[in-house]
Amino acid sequence: MKPYKPPAIPSSEITPQALFQARRKFIQTAGGAALAAVWPQTLWAMDNLGGLGKSKYSVTDELTPRQAVTEYNNFYEFGTGKDQPAINAGSLQTRPWTITVEGEVKKSKVFDIDELLKMAALEERVYRLRCVEAWSMVVPWLGYSLAELLKRVEPTGNAKFVEFVSLHDPAQMPGQKAAVLDWPYREGLRMDEAMHPLTLLTFGLYGEVLPKQNGAPVRIVMPWKYGFKSAKSIVKFRLVEQQPLTSWMKAGPGEYGFYANVNPEVDHPRWSQAKERRIGEFLKRKTLMFNGYADEVAALYAGMDLQRNF
Repeated sequence: MKPYKPPAIPSSEITPQALFQARRKFIQTAGGAALAAVWPQTLWAMDNLGGLGKSKYSVTDELTPRQAVTEYNNFYEFGTGKDQPAINAGSLQTRPWTITVEGEVKKSKVFDIDELLKMAALEERVYRLRCVEAWSMVVPWLGYSLAELLKRVEPTGNAKFVEFVSLHDPAQMPGQKAAVLDWPYREGLRMDEAMHPLTLLTFGLYGEVLPKQNGAPVRIVMPWKYGFKSAKSIVKFRLVEQQPLTSWMKAGPGEYGFYANVNPEVDHPRWSQAKERRIGEFLKRKTLMFNGYADEVAALYAGMDLQRNF
């Protein structure tokens, strides 16, 4: 009987040195060597650096440069200028950090952020996704489906919506000293949207822990919706029976609806949404229905009037 000889590892499957170094940096930043055992190697295998660990939802579009993603942000808790979050977010303390999940659930629970990180072994975690705010970009997010967290608290039959609540602490978030919005920041989804595998609980980008200006230590990412739906620096999820009143709905109900799906056929009252400009490009491109994710999410809105439910 011949001894078993493992097959040679193709060079395309070997983690590049730069990515290995990024992995080590993340582990050190996120809480020490103990996390190395619970964050699988594929987490660091970015789809543009070796082809490993790519989510089936990933796109092939060229990635937006990391500098643009981390230095041009909407995060009003740190200022309304696009450059202000990167300048002012250093005051945010991301440890200790807990996330409460409560409401219409059988098992209300307070999760420590590091406990949520350890849950990352549940599925593929590298998502190269198109995202739209006032501009569009393509970002390799690190995270997993929000559904994996919600299943752990066992939603009741009365849970029709999920409300997200962000941190409210003007001492750490100087933008909250101004009445730009009614703080804390609140957003929400229908339960079927929240349970969709493309609704991500997100902890990092570009192979590293989330920068503070991008929503550290945990945020939501929903690539088929406009960016204001993706709440940052979350401290609470509430499962509720009635549709929650979100921050932007309260601030401008005629401009910002509950759904905020990327829809080129529905104009914002002050501008057309038929075209978009991707960061780093001069010319605009045609906006895709549901930001190009129609095959994955259009069924969620079958039969709905998307002009009314904007």
